[in-house]
Amino acid sequence: MAIYLTKESKVLVQGMTGGEGMKHTRRMLAAGTDVVGGVNPRKAGHTVDFDVPQCLEGLGSTPIAVPVFGSVAAGMRATGADVTVVFVPPAFAKAAVVEAADAGIGLAVVITEGIPVHDAVAFTAYAKTKGTRIIGPNCPGLITPGQSNAGIIPADITKPGRIGLVSKSGTLTYQLMYELRDIGFSTCVGIGGDPVVGTTHIDCLAAFQDDPDTELIVLIGEIGGDAEERAAAYIRDHVTKPVVGYIAGFTAPEGKTMGHAGAIVSGSSGTATAKKKALEAVGVRVGSTPAETARLVLDRLSVRA
Repeated sequence: MAIYLTKESKVLVQGMTGGEGMKHTRRMLAAGTDVVGGVNPRKAGHTVDFDVPQCLEGLGSTPIAVPVFGSVAAGMRATGADVTVVFVPPAFAKAAVVEAADAGIGLAVVITEGIPVHDAVAFTAYAKTKGTRIIGPNCPGLITPGQSNAGIIPADITKPGRIGLVSKSGTLTYQLMYELRDIGFSTCVGIGGDPVVGTTHIDCLAAFQDDPDTELIVLIGEIGGDAEERAAAYIRDHVTKPVVGYIAGFTAPEGKTMGHAGAIVSGSSGTATAKKKALEAVGVRVGSTPAETARLVLDRLSVRA
């Protein structure tokens, strides 16, 4: 099994005909994702031909023609799509997500970076009223290895397995996937590190807790805010599976805005040390480096075995 995304998922790509949309649609198709259409009102009725590698190593290729629809609703009616991946520019992202939510899509994966916070607040709140789950914004998306890949996560650095991963950081998502490639993952979810995101650590913890094929959960956080402290409280009360964590930013100076997360560390609030203490207090083992985090995962799995 998996969370949020499976081989049965039918995926639309809003912004598929743009440069990034084209590149990553081809990569999603190569990973086996059932991309059933793109969305562009100006190119409705056209098809886009993708030369898709027959395997992730790129040996041989197969042409795949993907239709373009004028709206998410039209794409859903024609294909039964239940997932959309959003690659539209920041200024149009809010409208794209609202359109998808109005159409009744179940999952919207918002890759776009640089979306104004007030737009993210508006469309994440609106999507909840429509029953649409948002992953992101400013995220790498999610992958269920061997089944489907919605976003920009490399599909060739891991395999199906028994670890569930939820991460604020795209780069660290990839690194932990690679470090633990010999064991593999049920699903890896990059939730994004912006101040407002549609799916939280807690949402993914709950889903992994209920997934029978996820044996251990890896949680990756970053400095700033209190998301990891809230996740620790949820783990204490609701999660029985082992959790291993990593917090990026142990060397970050106080009082500085750090990176894409807009994380401001003030005193002990929001520091990596404070987050590590909160997680360790509820039984989560926290690595000081990604490599050590991977070793902790291996230790926990060997103990359970």
